[in-house]
Amino acid sequence: MHSLRQLGGISGFPRRDESEYDTFGTAHSSTSISAALGMALAARSKGEDRHAVAIIGDGSMTAGMAFEAMNNAGVYDDINLLVVLNDNDMSISPPVGALNRHLARLMSGKFYAAARNVGKTVLPQPMLELARRFEEHAKGMIVPATMFEEFGFNYIGPIDGHDLDSLIPTLQNIKNLKGPQFLHVVTKKGQGYKLAEADPILYHGPGKFNPAEGIQPAAAPAKKTYTQVFGDWLCDMAVADQRLVGITPAMREGSGMVEFEKKFPKRYYDVGIAEQHAVTFAAGLACEGLKPVVAIYSTFLQRGYDQLIHDVALQNLDVTFALDRAGLVGADGATHAGNYDIAYLRCIPNMVLMAASDENECRQMLSTGYHYAGPAAIRYPRGAGNGATIEQDLSTLPLGRGEIKRQGQNIAILAFGAMVQPALKAAEKLDATVANMRFIKPLDVALLQSLAATHDALVTVEEGCSMGGAGSAVAEALAAAGIVKPLLILGLPDKFIDHGDPALLLAQCGLDAAGIEASIRERGLAKPQAAPKLAANG
Repeated sequence: MHSLRQLGGISGFPRRDESEYDTFGTAHSSTSISAALGMALAARSKGEDRHAVAIIGDGSMTAGMAFEAMNNAGVYDDINLLVVLNDNDMSISPPVGALNRHLARLMSGKFYAAARNVGKTVLPQPMLELARRFEEHAKGMIVPATMFEEFGFNYIGPIDGHDLDSLIPTLQNIKNLKGPQFLHVVTKKGQGYKLAEADPILYHGPGKFNPAEGIQPAAAPAKKTYTQVFGDWLCDMAVADQRLVGITPAMREGSGMVEFEKKFPKRYYDVGIAEQHAVTFAAGLACEGLKPVVAIYSTFLQRGYDQLIHDVALQNLDVTFALDRAGLVGADGATHAGNYDIAYLRCIPNMVLMAASDENECRQMLSTGYHYAGPAAIRYPRGAGNGATIEQDLSTLPLGRGEIKRQGQNIAILAFGAMVQPALKAAEKLDATVANMRFIKPLDVALLQSLAATHDALVTVEEGCSMGGAGSAVAEALAAAGIVKPLLILGLPDKFIDHGDPALLLAQCGLDAAGIEASIRERGLAKPQAAPKLAANG
């Protein structure tokens, strides 16, 4: 597995095109029961005697989709479906919520076993027979059998998932049972590797490391990551405004909210792996005058899209969305890439959408979106910025206003977010003007029209899908104004982009400085390069 999560290597997640044993592609949580039910019913329809098994973690069981699938599956008594709950008290962050609290009380079934043993010791013999008759009822009160059996599943467990002498016979016996089965398996994350047992969060999805040494702490980066910029801003704005509350769908560490939780525990909400609920929960808070900030990866906001439209934007509620991992994400690949947020957000009425070009601008945009009296989203990439000086105040930007970063001639490059820096490098070779557009919505139409009037051609550059993205917004604005001007739209192509080094992937997509320059020259928009002058001899 030396190529794991590397360009041209195997994915870090199941993929159907990689292995016949990857029966379903997955990387977003809580989909297994739905997929397995589909497979089980397909087998029944084809008359095949096959078993469908869904393995789901206790963190993933916090998502509504898991219970929607169980609710659907519980009515089919003639299917071969097994759901295995891997209960290790962990997801990426520690799982939260009432279900997890309930499962935690019943870890390994110790409470039930202890209660049964006490009964044998205390009850006289005539009472033991009566006790046995009530055993299933008592078990339903003590272990989570009742909850899952009410969904139509036959509950088995909990059993020790590391005890193969018990686990394997149990699985073999279940194969002989018809109808939806639910096996509750208790495990320890990192079992057998002491370093992982001690720090399951650190070892959740590591890159390469020497097992004998463990994961070594990385040197402190010279530049702050955008996630750190957000975390610092969140704490600073929380001090300035008591109405601020922070929301995460089970991504405390990844979204940079660890310090916020420590400083403002009563204003911090981890709702579990439940993005739909996170968005509507934020809408409810906003209805009562609070100022919710939803920290969420771009790829995961896709899961709450209906709630974003129906519950937030339609009511024009004051919710700020901090969109981490916008654009390509490197090793996590296509399932986690934030390539579509520009296209899926800019079409929503009442929405303000910004893209940060550096760390300081990210901080300013967060303040701008926070003070905008309606839904606003700020997209920023994974990893470190350019090393820009970060101002510690909470200043805002003029709504819907871009800026000229470089004055050139003939060509105007309209760059959005992280593409400003490569656009500036390409512009040096082309003597082009570069505008940092800042806002996708509302688009700076005045700046656009000014650039169109003073340049021969326009080029848009964005780290997002080119179809329906910021370039499309520019094209629509030009068409609405009746302006006919050569326009080149550069963005991510209409395909899913695999895992690999982000810089290399961007280069392959033509979104580094060399690629931007090459695309402009290939389109014939740049003036021909002058031949180099030869020095005269003598």
